[in-house]
Amino acid sequence: MSGYRFRKNAWLTVSYVLLILIAVFTIYPALWIVLSSFRAGTSLFSETLIPEKWTVIHYKELFEKFQFGRWYMNSLKISLTTMVLSVFFQLLTGYAFSRFRFKSRKSIMSGLFIIGLFPSFLSLTAVYVLLLNMKLLNTHTALIMVSSAGAAVGYLLVKGYFDTIPKSLEEAAIIDGASNWGVFLRILLPLSRPLVVYMAVTSFAGTFSEFIFAQTVLRTEAKQTLAVGLFNMVNTQTSTEFTVFAAGSVLVSIPVVVIFIIFQRLLVEGLTSGADKG
Repeated sequence: MSGYRFRKNAWLTVSYVLLILIAVFTIYPALWIVLSSFRAGTSLFSETLIPEKWTVIHYKELFEKFQFGRWYMNSLKISLTTMVLSVFFQLLTGYAFSRFRFKSRKSIMSGLFIIGLFPSFLSLTAVYVLLLNMKLLNTHTALIMVSSAGAAVGYLLVKGYFDTIPKSLEEAAIIDGASNWGVFLRILLPLSRPLVVYMAVTSFAGTFSEFIFAQTVLRTEAKQTLAVGLFNMVNTQTSTEFTVFAAGSVLVSIPVVVIFIIFQRLLVEGLTSGADKG
């Protein structure tokens, strides 16, 4: 038993050391950015982690020198709209594959699964040409369409979750006169709250920080999102706004961090548990 305990303690020690190292490598860059936003001057480089002279002028410069407030509202509008549409499309797609049997069902599921394996930016050129012909370049509508249209490829998580819900609940509701829409809205959605929260939070976070399509589609400064605006802020050889960029990065992280903290429990449930079968 002593040998077993020694090996167990050794593995625990190694595990804790690895976790500490991962935490250090993860937290240190974020901490550096936060402290840099309060550091006087324009350079991110410093010999000390803690600023020698503290200032909040960089947060003020964000709104005085740049259209940061407009970028923030643009990102929120696009992210919230995309979140609602993406969750709606994913739920309907997962519900259809979970509860209905129709011709070519397995072929469609396989096709969507394969499409989801490819990174979205592979279609960047084709999407750009389509948006150009539709005269949707430099519009937020284009970003919302592009970001939410592919949500259906994420049906697998929803289907797996809906498969855990007993069909007897739906059959009882149908006997009482409920339609398919009634079953979906009154039975499945309330039981799938952790899943809905998980999809909403991940969709919002992904769209809020999306850069590739936004940089391609949006042209004018007033239409830019936070990711594009902050990138353009330092994307010149003469730019020295690095501490202002750090301040912007801190403000960008606030909505996502707050949402993850508020819905942490439901997020864990959405990943690890099925619906209540009782």
